[in-house]
Amino acid sequence: MQLSLFLLILMGLWCFTTCQLYNYHFIKEEKNWSDAQNYCRDKYTDLATVSNMTDMGRLLARGKGEKGPAWIGLSNQTDGNRTWHWSLPGMEFNENETAWNPGEPNAGETVTACAAINSDLKWVDVLCVTKQRFICYKESETPEKFPLVKENKNWWEAQSYCREKHTDLISGLHQLQDKKLNGRINGNKQYLIGLFRDTWKWSDGSSFSFRHWDPQDYLTSFQQNKNQCAMIQLNEQRRWKTDDCDKENPFFCYEDNVILIKEKMSWEDALYYCRDHHHDLVTISNLDEQRWVQEKAKSATTPFVWTGVRYTCTLDFWFWVSDEAVSYKNWASGKEMDECNMSGAMETGGQHKWFKKNDAEEFHFLCSKS
Repeated sequence: MQLSLFLLILMGLWCFTTCQLYNYHFIKEEKNWSDAQNYCRDKYTDLATVSNMTDMGRLLARGKGEKGPAWIGLSNQTDGNRTWHWSLPGMEFNENETAWNPGEPNAGETVTACAAINSDLKWVDVLCVTKQRFICYKESETPEKFPLVKENKNWWEAQSYCREKHTDLISGLHQLQDKKLNGRINGNKQYLIGLFRDTWKWSDGSSFSFRHWDPQDYLTSFQQNKNQCAMIQLNEQRRWKTDDCDKENPFFCYEDNVILIKEKMSWEDALYYCRDHHHDLVTISNLDEQRWVQEKAKSATTPFVWTGVRYTCTLDFWFWVSDEAVSYKNWASGKEMDECNMSGAMETGGQHKWFKKNDAEEFHFLCSKS
């Protein structure tokens, strides 16, 4: 039976101004990285995962007034597989969608490689310490969307430059094939792009590629090739550094307020389940929340997961069951008509777009805990 709009709004809570999909906690006790990990997993969810600069700001706010280093949930698995990542948060590397020059990548598995682009817009792998020109990405539709920087910097220095002055290093196949780049790289010049490979892993198993290293410290750490862990410097520098995991430091935990329910249900049954056992079907109000939720959705075995966005045919608009207007949108392009008995589901693969689905279809779903 279709729930009325009135009932949905009554049951929803106006949470979006006060709730977060995940919260950080600063723990002043000094522990080695493994003991800190166990503490966080016992009392919260895990050691802190950091997915973007917004998270960095939230962490620093939690550690305000503190000095020195604090562990986060990133550790170097020197015996692990080296994985390619894009520098821009939320941009996922797909090995089936690349533009490598023939014979590339060829740096071997024993080095931390980065990538550059040539005049044919093909990619080549390079040593990250090599100083070259680079291309930034700016979240703007102006002609300067992809500034070419002719200063020579190593990859980490280039990343820092782009994040401070623009948005990030240019990242993703779509950006690197943009027509605004055509003809701008001349001759045999190469420009660094936002593609890198490393062995660092987040404690909770998430695939976030965000890194915020102190370039010189990271280079020294790589040359030593030790099992090391990541920490944030709670001082004016506020960069990440590496250290021996056995050292004792304060640390950051995070508490996850999103849970994936791996039971197939209709949208209405999923709504009641979330409200009976947790808080509500999840609301996604900005890009940062989209990135967090889509990471959870990857573990589902259904092609879509239900979210808390719903269509009312009576009033002809989409709304969140938390009573929030749909301001941020991530709908897939298509010609699906808005109809009664439709709700929004996120695809668990691909670009994690939202699709309009009939309420009676059964998928896994995402609940918020508070």
